[in-house]
Amino acid sequence: MRIMRSKELPEELRDRIVARHRSGQGYKKISAALKVPKSTVASIILKWKTFGMTRTLPRAGRPAKLSYWGRRALVREVKKNPKITLAELQRCSQEMGDSCRKSTITAALHQSGLYGRVACRKPLLSARHMTARMEFAKTLWSDETKIELFGINSKRYVWRQPGTAHHLSNTVPTVKHGGGSIMLWGCFSAAGTGRLVAIEGKMNVAKFRNILDKNLLQSAKDLRLGRRFTFQQDNDPKHTAKIMKEWLHNNYVTVLEWPSQSPDLTPIEHLWRDLKMAVHQCLPSNLTELERICKEEWQRIPKSRCEKLVASFPRRLMAVLAQKGASKY
Repeated sequence: MRIMRSKELPEELRDRIVARHRSGQGYKKISAALKVPKSTVASIILKWKTFGMTRTLPRAGRPAKLSYWGRRALVREVKKNPKITLAELQRCSQEMGDSCRKSTITAALHQSGLYGRVACRKPLLSARHMTARMEFAKTLWSDETKIELFGINSKRYVWRQPGTAHHLSNTVPTVKHGGGSIMLWGCFSAAGTGRLVAIEGKMNVAKFRNILDKNLLQSAKDLRLGRRFTFQQDNDPKHTAKIMKEWLHNNYVTVLEWPSQSPDLTPIEHLWRDLKMAVHQCLPSNLTELERICKEEWQRIPKSRCEKLVASFPRRLMAVLAQKGASKY
């Protein structure tokens, strides 16, 4: 689209506009008689009333080489095609009647919040790659964790005066062995967090089967994973017991094959860390309150956080392959 720069009206024409206005003619009649836009007539008369003259006033500084409309057109081109080059933008500017240097175009784009940056390189995904990623999106990740009442090892900052470090209000209470703890089983997928269950007493195969019986399929249903989801768990003997394999088989649950000694690979470990940080900021005072807060904070974990962790799993696998079995995670 070609946008021409507007030109100023001759001083003689501006004087005629003022003369007609002084004779009592309205803006509409002046516009029709002199073939000048009504908005231009209004601005010229306003200038005459304000400054008592119609000639162009001295400008503060050098006039811009790039017009307002030319700048807007360039911004539009950049947003339409972020990969457009400065040379191409310069040609567009010349076609619009604004002949300017590349540095002028760069400065104009900077004023609009647009900066030239090296494009991030991302792997080209084929249909097969997309399908593989979708399989991880349909995976239900699970694990158990222990949360202590006063057991998180993190710093707490307080505002205090010098010499008051040991005042009660400036300290964090600690007790031996964490003041008690609870064991939790939880699951999540890219669609969000599933159920979180407190384990009463010592975990055994029977208790684990009961947890899956009441929570696994319901979590998959709540997260809308469908019947053909994949279930991930580690190789704890309770998980791989014969009775558990039969339960999974009878309920048509596909289990993701998982290597031994690989807690650093499962993304749920990051969610456990998020949960413990959030829970202990609430300062629960007893185990009952700890369990309640855990379930509340588990449900508050945003879906975007879950999506990001699941999306990172292929990168984790590539890191393991690059390190020949080791990992930085």
